[in-house]
Amino acid sequence: MNQASDVPLEREVLVDVEPVFRDDESSSEESRYVFSYTVTIHNHSARSVQLLARHWRITQGSGKVQEVRGKGVVGQQPMIGPGQTFRYTSRAILDGPVGVMEGSYTCVDTASQRPFEVTIAPFRLAGPNQIH
Repeated sequence: MNQASDVPLEREVLVDVEPVFRDDESSSEESRYVFSYTVTIHNHSARSVQLLARHWRITQGSGKVQEVRGKGVVGQQPMIGPGQTFRYTSRAILDGPVGVMEGSYTCVDTASQRPFEVTIAPFRLAGPNQIH
């Protein structure tokens, strides 16, 4: 067994997120702040994995917390082969110009059918001219 296969899949499937404030869809008068975010999931392992479910925790600047759970992402439960990436874009609507999202994906090793969780590190959603 090579060293790469000794590393837990949780540490070999990594997630990058790039949020963007959508000024054209937002309205401060309506307390509607729209953000798109592009997620890239990198499978650095030697095994194929499938993303089965998502869990997001969205904390608004007001302190309000929203939990979002569901099957897959953007209507898919993608298979991600060894060394491959999967990218998608979604959106979140906040009631203020600042928030934080974090979460996890439930995935499965397609060979062993062993489920595992991939953590999505917190990332900031901030409209223009927001310092904190």
